[in-house]
Amino acid sequence: MADSSTRLERLLADELGECCDADVERRRAELDAVADEAFATDDVREPFAVLGNETRYRLARALAVDGTERCVCELEALVDVSESAVSHALADLVAAGLASRRKDGNWRYYESTALADDLFAAAEQGSET
Repeated sequence: MADSSTRLERLLADELGECCDADVERRRAELDAVADEAFATDDVREPFAVLGNETRYRLARALAVDGTERCVCELEALVDVSESAVSHALADLVAAGLASRRKDGNWRYYESTALADDLFAAAEQGSET
């Protein structure tokens, strides 16, 4: 903490020309307000955490790129993991709001959600810059 305070003091001194304890306290209050707002909810965290797993990422990406509803048996062919691992990964994607599920008799179908489509579109746009 002492090192970060020293660095913050140096930054403020560079920005303001000089720095006192009140300047540091004022900036810390600003940063606390940012943290309160940024970390007030973890609603947006889960989709990113879910996409941190390669199998879930590949399934979500495939659904988003394909743009159509796919049966579990079709999705199994895309990843080299067990049937139960695919089912578990898809359940996680549904829970995170990245895929929707529909059951038709013995078959379960999955489709990308608008959230997943938007996340991948934003990531692609960011990689172009």
